[in-house]
Amino acid sequence: MPVISYDLPERFVAGAVGRPGDRAFYLQARSGRRVTSVGLEKFQVTLLAERLEELLDEVLRRSGGDADVPAVAPSELKDDGPLDQPVEEEFKVGTMALAWDPDDEQVVIEAQEVTESDEEPEVGEDDPAVAVLRVRISAAQARAFAERALQVVAAGRPPCPLCGLPLDSEGHVCPRQNGYLG
Repeated sequence: MPVISYDLPERFVAGAVGRPGDRAFYLQARSGRRVTSVGLEKFQVTLLAERLEELLDEVLRRSGGDADVPAVAPSELKDDGPLDQPVEEEFKVGTMALAWDPDDEQVVIEAQEVTESDEEPEVGEDDPAVAVLRVRISAAQARAFAERALQVVAAGRPPCPLCGLPLDSEGHVCPRQNGYLG
């Protein structure tokens, strides 16, 4: 399988398709007419956004504030638009990795295809049997990506005010209403 690379794409976002409670999550990169969508789980979107924020904060801290890393997402990079249609999943994401390239002051995000094997290839090591999406974005784009990704995740089912579990449109059996107080 190929390594699908995007260097400073016009658009790199996380998004969801479907109704809350039955959504499919995607990472989507676009440059010109070329669009790549890879599927992933909701928790992976959350982890990627949180780790991006941590990485950028660490780069800022270590540079003493000299790195070209904004503390918040620039308003001109905010992207609330839907995923580009049609959403055609290239592969399902298994392993993800993040890196900071200090020479170019860019974030490198790598999403590898989930495999059946117990042995995962090393991140950054090309395995012809495993598809990889590799995206290089600016720190400002990374801040905007993380902000949007967390909003996408939060736009799902609201939590039960008693137990915190997601409320379903079909109903919700709250453990706190059934004698469970843990």
